[in-house]
Amino acid sequence: MDSNLEIDGLVKQREELEKLMMSNPAMEKKVQGLIRKVLMEVRRHMGDAAKSAMKSDPRQAYKAVKTAVYRQILGGSVSILNKKKPGVKFSDYEPVRTLRAGQRGGNRRTRSDRTRDLIKYAGSDRAFVLRFINQGTQDRGVDFTFVEGRKQTQTNKHPNTGNRGRIRPRNFFGERSQREMENAANNLQRLIDELIKNELK
Repeated sequence: MDSNLEIDGLVKQREELEKLMMSNPAMEKKVQGLIRKVLMEVRRHMGDAAKSAMKSDPRQAYKAVKTAVYRQILGGSVSILNKKKPGVKFSDYEPVRTLRAGQRGGNRRTRSDRTRDLIKYAGSDRAFVLRFINQGTQDRGVDFTFVEGRKQTQTNKHPNTGNRGRIRPRNFFGERSQREMENAANNLQRLIDELIKNELK
């Protein structure tokens, strides 16, 4: 798994904890509850980092930072990967078109159904946006359908192509999430120590 997209870890199993889990079946659920608690704090911090990496976020893509508590082993992860089962959450957001009446240029192509869906994805379904912001993109272009008779000008020598630019990588996720998970592991260790002391009383 790409470490820029998902960070996992948290719990190092200890002898005292394993013994308690063998004698107390409810112990595992209690530990998973603690894992979920510290992961939610990581998620909040990484959501703030995502907000800071974007100029605006009208469809709340920061909510696409995802956490998972593992079932087979004690641990968890934080990621900006897509959900296994998308919502899908739609918003009423419509990008503002800045093309003025009579202005040359601009995107006059009709949006496809897929483009309209992507525009309206909201919240936790916009993980793909966070990955673009985090990792950036290469220069993007588009080929238009050839139109017979379209004239070339000195400023438009390739009338059937278009440049969509590129997204500069912000790299907000990788190192920050690693630090947050290390802090979470320390906090979790303290909470587990308190839990073990209470259970052994």
